[in-house]
Amino acid sequence: MPKTVQIRDIDDEVYAGLLRRAAEEGITVPELLRREAARLASRPSMSQWLSRIGRRPSAVSTADVLATLDEWRGEWPDARR
Repeated sequence: MPKTVQIRDIDDEVYAGLLRRAAEEGITVPELLRREAARLASRPSMSQWLSRIGRRPSAVSTADVLATLDEWRGEWPDARR
């Protein structure tokens, strides 16, 4: 069963931005917020995401990344100059 959510004390600038974005998409502000809420709810939280990626073995090591960056950048200038 659908639920009702109320957001209070939204700054005028924020509401104007929501109104503008909804108008660009040809929908109402409540519809825009429903879509965004559904999108947000379908995504993992930051802690869930971090735990997921922490379990996956990395195909590239940190040392490989640093070596490639050093190769692209070239020699570092002499710090004594």
